[in-house]
Amino acid sequence: MLRPWKLELQLDPASDKAIYLQIADAIIADIQSGRLKSGTALPGSRILARDLQLNRNTIVEALNVLLHEEWLVSKERKGTFVADVLPALPVTKQVAGTVATPETPKIAIRINFDDGSPDSKIAPVAALARAYRQIFNRKARWQMMGYGDDKGDTAFRNAIVQMLNHQRGMQLDEQQLFITRGSQMAMYLTAHCLLKKGDYVLVESPGYQPAWRAFEHAGAQLLPVKVDQDGLMVEEVRKWLQRHPGIKAIYTTPHHQYPTTVTLSLQRRLELIRLSNEYDFTIIEDDYDNEFHFGYRPVLPLSSYPELKNYVYIGTMSKVVAPALRIGYLASKDKAFLDLVAAHRRIIDVQGDAIMEQAVLQLIQDGTIKRHLKKATQYYKGKRDVVAALLKKYLGSKAGFDVPEGGLAFWVAPKCPVDWQLVQAHLQQKGIRILHPETYSFKQTANGLRLGYAYLSEAQLEEGLKALGACL
Repeated sequence: MLRPWKLELQLDPASDKAIYLQIADAIIADIQSGRLKSGTALPGSRILARDLQLNRNTIVEALNVLLHEEWLVSKERKGTFVADVLPALPVTKQVAGTVATPETPKIAIRINFDDGSPDSKIAPVAALARAYRQIFNRKARWQMMGYGDDKGDTAFRNAIVQMLNHQRGMQLDEQQLFITRGSQMAMYLTAHCLLKKGDYVLVESPGYQPAWRAFEHAGAQLLPVKVDQDGLMVEEVRKWLQRHPGIKAIYTTPHHQYPTTVTLSLQRRLELIRLSNEYDFTIIEDDYDNEFHFGYRPVLPLSSYPELKNYVYIGTMSKVVAPALRIGYLASKDKAFLDLVAAHRRIIDVQGDAIMEQAVLQLIQDGTIKRHLKKATQYYKGKRDVVAALLKKYLGSKAGFDVPEGGLAFWVAPKCPVDWQLVQAHLQQKGIRILHPETYSFKQTANGLRLGYAYLSEAQLEEGLKALGACL
């Protein structure tokens, strides 16, 4: 039976500290004072919300903080209890002849603005687990335990090809698609099978550094191309081509440019395709979040244009289902290149996870993925609108931003120079993490900040953006 414990708390809406943190700190104080003993059961979130006359989500956020910091423990079907072993207090060090001083406690990160990861809480995990189990109950399950096609399960590849052809305007067959363990593996294989030491590769600046590292690991030299409100500046591409006629490839994210979220304009798309054909370089197109688009329909990939001769198209299922699901893919019409990819793949990984591919295929075929994408898109659109309002409220006079038509992140450009290291350190003291712009800069630090918002609650978003606004 739950103890009839009631939280005595004076909330201060005008305080800089969020309401859910005021609640969490009050419970910590009750635990430290001995009023709440180890093993004591707390009332449920609905009861606390009723007693404090607050939204239940605020109570849930407070309890999540306490669970994360290990003041509380959750027991399945029983409730939430004060932990038997409480977090240790800061340790003091005593040296002869000196006064003991407490060590600086490590600040727990509560709010993490990443670069745009999806919210795994809404992923169709139960449906995926059910599909995975069902595969093992089939009569021919023993056949799946051997080696399969190193390009990926044929039926699964057919399903991805059908999606790319119908929804993204491409013209592929399953022999032109290769399944990988995530898009970064696709990037690595592309780099090592397309490039050799000394080759030049054009990259967007600012841009996606993990891709750059894959190219550099293959021995390539990177040449930066600036990005503006219309995407990759193709005029700079032309200038580089005139200086280095042997440029091998360009890496680009034209749908929602990483990190700025802008879309490459139609005029520049056509010119980039023309230059690729004229100078015989490959367009490596990373379409990392095509699925989440909030406008009428997403812009078709460069790789869907039939006149484009040389391309490698890279995508992922990780954002569709969950980040932990490592399924990516690459597509190309160059058979010799795909044969090299297959040979290189066999050196490091004989094949992918064929059983997981069939489980995801089942979710595609029974409509689960389609329903999830529809639900998730509306969910993320609502969060995007919340973030847009909060940015206007707390950073409107200090930074510029456009409301993105898709993706899971905002690009915020301060109107004045910013010491990002100082801002990052100040926010970290409050338990808030941002990505330093050096994360996506090419030599010179970018004047902007990419803020992923997908898995943060509205309370976390408001606290984090309010703190960021105070720092700028």
